[in-house]
Amino acid sequence: MEAVETIALMMGTAWASGINLYATILVLGWMGSTGQVDLPPGLEILTDPSVMLAAGAMYFVEFFADKTPGVDTGWDTIHTFIRIPAGAIMAAGAAQGLDIGPAAELVAGLLGGALSATSHATKAGTRVLINTSPEPFTNWTASVTEDVVVVGGLWASLNHPWWFLGALALFLLLVAWLLPRIWRALKRLARAVKRWFNGGPEEETPHSTAQEFEQRRRNVLKELYHDNKP
Repeated sequence: MEAVETIALMMGTAWASGINLYATILVLGWMGSTGQVDLPPGLEILTDPSVMLAAGAMYFVEFFADKTPGVDTGWDTIHTFIRIPAGAIMAAGAAQGLDIGPAAELVAGLLGGALSATSHATKAGTRVLINTSPEPFTNWTASVTEDVVVVGGLWASLNHPWWFLGALALFLLLVAWLLPRIWRALKRLARAVKRWFNGGPEEETPHSTAQEFEQRRRNVLKELYHDNKP
């Protein structure tokens, strides 16, 4: 593989792993096993049938977990400890296609881990905010979109590396703009949850409970959807 193709694959696997690791393994494994692409030596293990079977089983579980409000956030939390190191390992494996030595492969792993962490944090933070929406189909839309973007991004990294690297640069610019806003929204959400649990009525009569519940609901919505300064 040429240098730009290897770099695009390295960045593509890391970026995609932070969003959906199992789909990434399946796509690369399938393309490598069918001869559509020659994977670097460090990624040839992905074509092993047992690896693809395990990834397929986990993707099946994630397909439903990722579309269930609340469950998707728990799933993302657990996968903080899986996607990021896996993205680093896969980026280092892709870098073997450059034949640049262990030190450079370590650098590739560090960069890949950082990129995986970035895409994972963007996905996980966005999902927490989506879960506050009353629209139940939002999770399905976001999850399906993420799967399509992962498959399309990997395909582009293998077939149109320059286009992919340009799109990745735009993604990073968008993330630099978006993550501070996600962080502020998450802080508002935390304050809203705290207000909800600390705002209970002193006397739990049916009438007062209904009034207090409605007032607490309005306070939570105000905390969430108005950019109040701390």
